[in-house]
Amino acid sequence: MVIKVFIASQSGSTAIKKKQQDVLGFLEANKIDFKELDIAANEDNRKWMRENVPGEKRPQNGIPLPPQIFNDELYCGDFEAFFNAKEDNGVYAFLGLDPPPGSKEAHQAAIIQNGEVPENDQADTKEEKEPEVEDEEEQPVTEEEDEEQPVTEEEDEVDES
Repeated sequence: MVIKVFIASQSGSTAIKKKQQDVLGFLEANKIDFKELDIAANEDNRKWMRENVPGEKRPQNGIPLPPQIFNDELYCGDFEAFFNAKEDNGVYAFLGLDPPPGSKEAHQAAIIQNGEVPENDQADTKEEKEPEVEDEEEQPVTEEEDEEQPVTEEEDEVDES
């Protein structure tokens, strides 16, 4: 399985360039194998990308803009879908890949798959509960407590003479 990222090397839009850099940078940083396919320099890449973006995923004008992400022939999504997956720690699922062991996404996948926290992670998530203490009812003030005088500001001041 190869992740294909369709980009436009000759884009005049700084927004598109930044989105492309974000996707490619993330894939490189996480050592995810990918293939960069330029739609500006290769007409076949442009045609293939446009034909394989599902109709319901196309923008209103009908022309999908880069970056567009595929896992082989399977459409993963555009930048917005990638960004949302990244925010939700779900990029590997978005890409159709198994998350690396020990990653947040692998941890979440194990919880979803098993319905529970894996044993090796339970020590981190268990909170030692203190026994619940029932609230004591307020007792009326006794005469001794009532006789105590609060400290006033005058008594609190230091004599500076």
